[in-house]
Amino acid sequence: MKSNVLFLCTGNSCRSQMAEGWARHLLGDRIEPYSAGIEAHGLNPEAVRVMQEAGVDISGQTSKLISALADVPLDLVITVCGHADENCPAFPGRTRVVHVGFDDPPKLAKTAASEDEALGHYRRVRDEIRKFVEMELSQLL
Repeated sequence: MKSNVLFLCTGNSCRSQMAEGWARHLLGDRIEPYSAGIEAHGLNPEAVRVMQEAGVDISGQTSKLISALADVPLDLVITVCGHADENCPAFPGRTRVVHVGFDDPPKLAKTAASEDEALGHYRRVRDEIRKFVEMELSQLL
């Protein structure tokens, strides 16, 4: 049986979406990944773009509130930003909650001097999330 894993962030627009995409791409045979937010800000187009560059299509994913997953029995919740970690709701039963923080690409991109520099922030975080999913996620299950 697959483990249900939720990646939680503030707006469910970028980091948690990339994590869901990587988890499905790399570990889809072992886990059922989900992503959600404390709020729903919509899917970030730059996140879609840099994931597409890496061969992972997340364009069909949607930005949703955590309440949309109320009926999913979660085995593991990973908060990927400090705000979500601090505001993480309580989960019933044996759900394990772990915080693994990543920088916020949209926030970093605001001060970028060029589009390429801005996308560089997205690419770096994308690659950090991939490394986490590849190297560490299995150990948390």
